[in-house]
This record gives sequence, C-alpha cells and structure tokens, in this order.
Amino acid sequence: MAKQTYIRPPVSVPAHLLAVAFSQPCTHFTILSITQPDRALLPSGMALVKYDWILALISICFCISSFGNGANDVANSYATSVAARTLTMPQVGFLSMITEFVGAVALGNRVTNTIKNGIISIDRFEGNPGSLMLAMACAEFGNALWLLFATSIGYPVSTTQTIVGALIGVGIAADSDVTWEWDDGSVSQVAASWAIAPCLAGCFAALIFATIKFGILERKDPFKLAMRAIPFYLAFTSAILALFIVIEAPTAPSLEEFGAGKAVGIILGVFFGVLAIAYIFFVPYFHRRLVKQDARIKFYHIPLGPMLWRDDPYVYFPAKVDGPVVIDYYENAYSTESSSVNLPAEYSDGSEKDTVTADTSALEKANPLVVPTARKRVVEPEERFLAPTKHLPIVHPSRLWSWAKYLFLQGVTRDCVSHASTHLQATHARAKHYDNRVEHLYTYAQVASAMLMSIAHGSNDVANAIGPWAAAYSTYKANEVATKVPTPVWALVIAGFLLGAGFWFYGFKIIRAMGNRITQLSPSRGFSMELGAAITVLLASRLGLPVSTTQCLTGATVGVALMNFDIRAVNWRQVAFIFSGWILTLPCAALISGLVMGMALNTPHL
Repeated sequence: MAKQTYIRPPVSVPAHLLAVAFSQPCTHFTILSITQPDRALLPSGMALVKYDWILALISICFCISSFGNGANDVANSYATSVAARTLTMPQVGFLSMITEFVGAVALGNRVTNTIKNGIISIDRFEGNPGSLMLAMACAEFGNALWLLFATSIGYPVSTTQTIVGALIGVGIAADSDVTWEWDDGSVSQVAASWAIAPCLAGCFAALIFATIKFGILERKDPFKLAMRAIPFYLAFTSAILALFIVIEAPTAPSLEEFGAGKAVGIILGVFFGVLAIAYIFFVPYFHRRLVKQDARIKFYHIPLGPMLWRDDPYVYFPAKVDGPVVIDYYENAYSTESSSVNLPAEYSDGSEKDTVTADTSALEKANPLVVPTARKRVVEPEERFLAPTKHLPIVHPSRLWSWAKYLFLQGVTRDCVSHASTHLQATHARAKHYDNRVEHLYTYAQVASAMLMSIAHGSNDVANAIGPWAAAYSTYKANEVATKVPTPVWALVIAGFLLGAGFWFYGFKIIRAMGNRITQLSPSRGFSMELGAAITVLLASRLGLPVSTTQCLTGATVGVALMNFDIRAVNWRQVAFIFSGWILTLPCAALISGLVMGMALNTPHL
C-alpha cells in the first residue's frame, strides 16, 4: 500500500471543508510544513497521534516516579520524628497522606517548568515535538527507576538531582547543550550542594540545639525552665515555618514582589498568635499532664485549655489512670529476645552477624551513667499477619484476608527504631540522656515542623515527577514543543496521592536509614534538626545557593550529633553510605535515561 500523506490546504479554506479534505487519503503529494497560524485549525494532538504509545509509557513512569518520590523524599521529613519516638509509623503514614496531598494540590505549581532548571537546551527539539516526547519519557523512566532502586537499598537521595541527572542523560544522547558552568541549576551547582547543604544545615541545627542544651537541658531544674521556654519555641517554630510556606510555595510571589513589610507582618503575626495559643491551651495541658502527673490526659485534650487548671477537670475519652504519663524517649533500641535474636539482614549495619548476643560492656565503657537494657523484639508484619494463617490453603478466606492486611499495612507496621548492631549501640550510648518530661515538651514542636516540611515538599518537589510528563502531555495536545505549560489539577491530585502512598507502602526503608542509624535521637534533637533544615532551605533559596532538603536534614542530624562533643557519637559508616548515594545519583540517573534515549534514537527498524 502506498504511503498516505496530506497536503497543506490554503489558510482560507473553511474549517468544515478542511475536515473533509483531511478525511480523504492522498498518495501523490508530499507533506508540507504547517505554519503556526494554521495549527489552530488542527484537531488537538492530530499530528502526534502515532506517538500515543509514548504518552502511555510516560504516564506509567510518572506514576512510578511519584510513588518513588514519596517513598524516598517524604520519609526524610518524618524520619527524625519516628526515630525519636515522637510519632509511630501508622501516625506518620496518615499524616504524610494528608500533608503531601495538601502541598501538591493546594500549593503545587500550576505552571510547571518542564525542563528542570534549564539544565539542557530546548533548541535541539524545536520543530520536532515527537523527539521531545521521547526525551521526556526516557527522563521520567530514568528518574523512576533510580528512585525505586535507591529506596530499596536505603539511599536517601535528592529527587531534584535525580531528575536533573535524567535530563542530562537525555540531553547528551540527543546532542543537546548541557549547562555545565556555574549557573542557576547547573551541574556545577548540583555538585557543590553535596557540601554546601549539609554544612549550612549542620551549623544551624547545632546552634538551635545549643540554645536548648545549655539554656535548659543542662541547667538546674531543666523541667521548670522548659515549661517557661516552650511557648516561645512553639511560636518561633511556627513563624519560621509559616514564612517557609509563604516564600517557598511555587504559587507564592517572590520576596521582592511580596514585600519585606508583609513578610515581617506574617512572622510577627504568627509568632504572637501562636504564643497566645500556647499560653491559653498548651501550658494548662502540660501542667495537668506533666506536673500533676495525670495519666488520663492525652494530646486530644489540648482544646480543654483553661479548664485543665481545675483540681478535677472533666475529661472526655480519658486514658487509663494507671497508664504512663510519658514514654521513655531513650529506651534502648538494641533489639533482642532473651540473650539473642535472629533479625533480618536489613536490621544490621553490616558490623555484626544476623544473630546478635546482648553485650553491654561496650556501652558501660562509653557512658557509665547509662545502664542499657535490651529492647523487646517487635513483631514484624510477616509474623503478625501471614504466620497465623500459613497452614491454611492459599484460597482460604482467612489466608486471603491475611494477605490483604499484609499488603496494605506492611509499610506502616514495621519496626524502624530497633537495630541489631552493638557498634551502633555503642554510638548511641555516647549521647547524653535528659529528662523525659522535658523531651516530651518538644514533641509538639517537632510534629508541627515535620508536617510543614512535608507540605512544603509536596508543593515543591511534585514538579520533579510531573514536569517531564507535563511536557509530553502538552506537546502531544498542542503539536508543538512546550517549555512552560499549565499543569492539570487532576494530575496534581494523582501526584499528591501517590506521594503519600509511596511513603505508606515503602517509606520505611528511608526512615530506617535517616533515623537513629546515624546517632541517638530524642524529641529536642529531632526538633533542632528539622528547624535547622527549614532555616537552611529558606536562607539558601534567598541567596541562590543550591540545596536539597534531603542533604539539609542529613547535615542537620550530624550537626546535632556533634553537639555531644564526641566524634564517636556519629555513625560515620552510615553517613558515608548516605553520601555515596548523593554522588551516585546524578551519573546513575543520567546513565539510565541516556542509554534508553540513545537506543531509542538509533534503533534499526523496517
């Protein structure tokens, strides 16, 4: 059969005749270029309908990329909260679904820059929209594959640098210009961020923890001082994070457009507003629960406020009278059952065999004031859900129900605190322990900072997954190369849901890597880490310095750990492991997407 082609009709041809003409095949005319004014006469996506398979593939990769983004990057926001025992994994699972969705849909950028940071030149694809769709599909594939692999082995990587690396790979394969020299979003700046981000965050986090450590924790009667100071810490945290949301949200204007006066007004307004709320509601709650030692009081009684000053206040849904007032935030994370326990290999940092015998001599030498006790082994989801029905036939309703519960809940019911390494246990023992009542006061500020960091992540980093897809989708519809396109709200909804779902099902890997595998964590330390990272991102954004939230949180964790004034209080093996992931991210993502793009462009065909 002869090849069917279409002739370009005169511009003056009416639309209804144009449709008829296009419906008739021709065999003796060559294709002519379609000028820009005439594209409006073509049905949406008509010329690129043969590339609908690319759109289908990139849509699948977009979903996987969003899932991987949530599994890796979202976990960074909540890792310190879980490791410090401020929040449990199920609580974090529900919170992440909400905060990431709100950040992506309510604050996510409505106009996506499809070529992230201008890392590659778009000129190479002008006049060839099909090649742009292919390039974005290969970049999305490389992004998704590397994120899933990195998460599976516990690499906390930067999702921004992952997509930048993927775009570099397709740019090189397509012979497009790549921005190597020092410029906004260039490869040079990405490499510089490996040192700039963690160092800045480490300094800020250490400074914040120093004010807590020397101003409260190591003073006489620290609990009394903490009760006086916590309203101001809550107000300061809220003001900083409110500014973080206002300035860093993609839909927000720049600080110059917004105005310094308005910014200062927001900071002061939030500060004094939260300070008033703290004195009216939080202080009576803290007094009733921690001073009066009323075990009936839980966090959901905070709205009772001034009523809690009474001698015997009315309490709805009270907890058990004989229950604990606060938990032990320094409970030994060394997991054992009797004298030994067989744990999965992923629980160990490689310094011990799978079967570990409890030996506390190293701990006593490291910190003679701490008497370590073995943590009771936590039942993992395989044993909790699958083992009871293992003897039943595979089609038995009870066993099918067990598998359903396991598949849905396995990601948020795993133990992300315990470990089986005496090396790590000795590292933890070098951190000084403080009053659990004082630590409890900082749990509320830590939760607030983690939630707002997650919202900010959803608003900013959703573009890392949706950018290449938006480029291919808009190019397919418009039949022209699009570098800045409106992002459909329904796509933001899908991305926001998948960000939360990624953490729900697979985020435990990064929680383990970023939690107490680096150092001993507690609520006051975790609060300092998260606030220090937020301040670093804010400041670096204003100064035009390249930073990553992942790298900021890692640096903040090390900075606070060094405030123990003992270099051995940091697990440098884990730090080196995480750092290696940062270095490998850019070349690996580039290699994957570049190879796929190169093969696609040079594949022989009939």
